Amino acid sequence: MQNPRRTIFIIFLLTLLAIGISIPEGLSLQFELFGYKIDRELRPLQLNIVTERLRIQKKPETVLGLDIAGGVRLVYEADMTQIADVDQERALAATRNTIERRVNMFGVSEPNIQTSNVGDSRRIIVEMPGVTEAEQAKALIGQTAQLAFREFNEDVDATSSANIIPSLANTHETPLTGKELQRAEVTIDYETGNPAVSLEFSTEGKELFKTITENNIGKPLPIFLDEFPITWPRVDVVIPDGQAIIRGGFSSEQAKSLSILLNSGALPVPIQVIEEKSIGPTLGQESVQKSIRAGAIGLTLVMAFMWVYYGSFGLLANIALLIYGVITYAIFRLWPITLTLPGIAGFILSIGMAVDSNILIFERIKEELRLGKKWQVAMELGFGRAWDSIRDANTATLLTAFILFNPFNWDFLPQFGLARGFAATLAIGIGVSLFTGIFVTRNLIRMFVRRK
Repeated sequence: MQNPRRTIFIIFLLTLLAIGISIPEGLSLQFELFGYKIDRELRPLQLNIVTERLRIQKKPETVLGLDIAGGVRLVYEADMTQIADVDQERALAATRNTIERRVNMFGVSEPNIQTSNVGDSRRIIVEMPGVTEAEQAKALIGQTAQLAFREFNEDVDATSSANIIPSLANTHETPLTGKELQRAEVTIDYETGNPAVSLEFSTEGKELFKTITENNIGKPLPIFLDEFPITWPRVDVVIPDGQAIIRGGFSSEQAKSLSILLNSGALPVPIQVIEEKSIGPTLGQESVQKSIRAGAIGLTLVMAFMWVYYGSFGLLANIALLIYGVITYAIFRLWPITLTLPGIAGFILSIGMAVDSNILIFERIKEELRLGKKWQVAMELGFGRAWDSIRDANTATLLTAFILFNPFNWDFLPQFGLARGFAATLAIGIGVSLFTGIFVTRNLIRMFVRRK
């Protein structure tokens, strides 16, 4: 059996790191010890790893969901009657992208915007924590995206400088708009082998685009979406057939993002509010306080039972349970996981799974001792043989969490944000509980429990 001291030291360092990440913003430490007065503001640890090949800079934060922070939840239904079946998913994604950009412009912190398919219905769910002006947000979101092709004014020498950023002031309108753009897709520029974006115009747009390219040879052609420039590719040749390629040394993600932006104006999808829900921050805070109080009472009772019934085993299991809680919360802050009331419920449920693992292990150790095994042998066999039951139980729960989270957005599975929040916290909690139940508790017992 390996020496557990080094392992316990690593667990100790990991716990200190998790505590540092879990420290809330604005926490002050004030006390006086042996004549020295301590008055410091504690700040959470920040990940700052910068190398030639790796760059990780992350500030931990606790993201509160709509039901805790308060705000507005809007459910829109997209009218796909004028959109071909093959273009519906692309049109829905483009509409969602437009809504997300507008919500970010509105100044909403940590909005949650996702698509949902319910039968033949295509929906977009918008959750905006902290929003009080619901009507203003609805007016901003509900506008149809406006894609416009503009030209630089005559007094702007766009050919002499590639750093000129187009604006409404230094450009003017053309007859070409998003109505004439049939589609924008990611393609490959066969001259360079880099990702590019292809444009295809309608019959009317083909003639308009030909005239515009004739008038702007060697000049950038600004493309605006909702009065903001998204790209301004240079016109190299006259394009008479209405099929163009935007080059620019794009990465795959950049080309995909640009195509979605262009499609959000090329495929305007009417949307209609079918559900609106406002939650006050006071109601959310009261709910989370009651949830935390209930969780704390339940956790205290469980820890007391473990200590009374299993003695030193239970005490070490409680220590492992506290380590579990700190590590899990640190992961929530680093991810970051949006904490909702169902998410908190998933976390509390995973605590029960962690306790259940310890009970299975301890009862299995007792059985081995009753069979006359020596203490060290019984302890190792107890952990090893309890693993089968722990693995099966947690695997079944993880499969349930996978179904609820539905990462691939399958139509026959739920696609609701609250269910996904519950599934995410439950899955993370179970993963950490397996680590603490098998790894941490086992080494604590090896280190601190001595029996003949």
